[in-house]
Amino acid sequence: MTVEQLIEALRKLPHQAVVLFEGDAGYSLVSGLSLIENENGMPDEVILFPSMEGD
Repeated sequence: MTVEQLIEALRKLPHQAVVLFEGDAGYSLVSGLSLIENENGMPDEVILFPSMEGD
């Protein structure tokens, strides 16, 4: 999924909804993101970080 596809999908959802990340241990709120800029023709990558609250 590209950032453009993600944004388009999110626009269709209720604006007050929270974003969750599904992992092996269950669900966590998404607390941030990071951009990894790649070279050599590889696409850049966006990494979503789960909230560590409650862990």
